Amino acid sequence: MLVSSFLMLGGLLLLATGAEALVRGSSALALRFGVTPLVVGLTVVAFGTGSPELFVSVQAAYKGESGIALGNIVGSNISNVALILGLSAIARPMRVRSELIRREVPVMIAVTVGLCLLLLDGLVSRLEGLVLVVGSICYTTLAYIAARRDRSPVVAEEFKEALTEPRRAAWLDVLFVTVGFVLLLAGANVLLIAAVAVAERFGVTQVVIGLTIIAIGTSLPELATSVVASVKREPDVAFGNVIGSNILNILLILGVAALIRPIETQGLRIFDIGALVASALVLFPLMWRGRVLNRWEGAFLLGAYVAYLYSVVS
Repeated sequence: MLVSSFLMLGGLLLLATGAEALVRGSSALALRFGVTPLVVGLTVVAFGTGSPELFVSVQAAYKGESGIALGNIVGSNISNVALILGLSAIARPMRVRSELIRREVPVMIAVTVGLCLLLLDGLVSRLEGLVLVVGSICYTTLAYIAARRDRSPVVAEEFKEALTEPRRAAWLDVLFVTVGFVLLLAGANVLLIAAVAVAERFGVTQVVIGLTIIAIGTSLPELATSVVASVKREPDVAFGNVIGSNILNILLILGVAALIRPIETQGLRIFDIGALVASALVLFPLMWRGRVLNRWEGAFLLGAYVAYLYSVVS
């Protein structure tokens, strides 16, 4: 058990380090090619911070551990909103100024509801996975176009401050990306081995492990990015990271995992699906009520997440 715990911690550390390297390298390369910081922040960074979920879920699907893959995606999306935005708002109240990000909230809600409909028959098939992947391509393309057309100087400056122009040699950025992929692959394998061992040791399902330990662990890059952005008075960066990651978690990550092997929903409770939908819907009134997430609302989100985790493990 002690060995499994150390392996799990080691896997999470490798994933967090790999995601950080991937985000640094890929963001810098995109900026070198003339992509604006706003576009990079809403596409490249969202993908990079979600890379741990991608590698873990794909590896889990390949090994036939669909419970971990699905639990990771559902749990990550819940934690992104309730845990990460909750902590970010507690650190500093956040006012979202970007119309683009505000418009993406309904997209996240629609994608989340769509996932729930896919789960009704107990299986996410390869055909449904293909539809999700195509959807991720369409979403990324539209997000890229919309971000390029965004003319808000305040929001553009915010993302520019968060993503400074690269000053190191280009080959170092390529090295960052390469090392990031290697660490992510290694971390995903180590974490899955440890997670399966822990699940067997405590007699819990793989879905439970995916919803809790793995979901929180793979969300660490989003947590670091969003909390730091909030403290630095860059709320649009924090929100954009969470919303973009949640959309890509469902469309891209679950889609790719289902293409590799159909994902069974056995072990996932109706309550888990309800919590997933609630975590998406709760942002709708917040975005239209002055577009401000206050400290007390952040505390409410965090408290709700703690209560949810208790329901999962109890």
